Amino acid sequence: MIKKLTLFIVAASMLIACRNEKKDTNASTDTKVDTLTYTYDSVKVYSKNIIKDNKNSDTAKASIKYPIFKNQSLNTYVNRQVLDYFSKEDPSVSSYQEIVNSFIKGYDSFYTENKDTHQWWFLQIDIKVLRQTPDYIAMQYMHSDYAGGAHGITTISYLNYNPKTNQAITLDSLIDVNQKPKLLSIAEGIFRKNEKLTATEPLADKYFFDKGIFALAQSFYVSDKGLVFLYNPYEIKAYAFGTTELVIPFSALKEIAKPNTILTSSN
Repeated sequence: MIKKLTLFIVAASMLIACRNEKKDTNASTDTKVDTLTYTYDSVKVYSKNIIKDNKNSDTAKASIKYPIFKNQSLNTYVNRQVLDYFSKEDPSVSSYQEIVNSFIKGYDSFYTENKDTHQWWFLQIDIKVLRQTPDYIAMQYMHSDYAGGAHGITTISYLNYNPKTNQAITLDSLIDVNQKPKLLSIAEGIFRKNEKLTATEPLADKYFFDKGIFALAQSFYVSDKGLVFLYNPYEIKAYAFGTTELVIPFSALKEIAKPNTILTSSN
């Protein structure tokens, strides 16, 4: 849910409807040995069209907050993850600023045709660093938006990167393809335990797995506890249940993880 703006803030936003946020000097700047130094920056745009009701006033807004590293290859990688999503609908989009501008332009067009609307749209993208080691950096990519309908939607994915090789880290780079069935079996056992299911209880009755067959979430990262998978709303459960996290501890991965990876190094 978006935070209500006061009338003062709304009035001020109309004067600065489109602006880049200053770099977040209070945000985390990692200075540990063998890790990357970074700061956070952001862009934000407000619509000039104010929606009023008996108690509150608000307007559409769009914002993107992201880390900036000294490693330019890593910056390019993060940038592409955001831009590729939006360029599928609008190939002309080539910057964060254009993304937020386009979103507000869409809302303003909607407002022009529906001036009696009580909707104020929002787009919020927040990319933050979760974990760093000398050869691994994990980031959480949170995308939240509302552009009409019953409610907004928030999805979370993870960006996994090796700053030494400047390569994205995939699940295939961590687990050999021949070990994937074993990984799936281990994960299903943990899932059933977390969900208080028996070993034979059908999944089709409660979950959205295709044909009732357990499957791993696409979103993953490596925490200090193990390999973490995250199912977003609607992925395997109804929206009201929110996200579902599945953690496979390092001890369960010893026999199936590829050697010399983040799964087998000292944690």
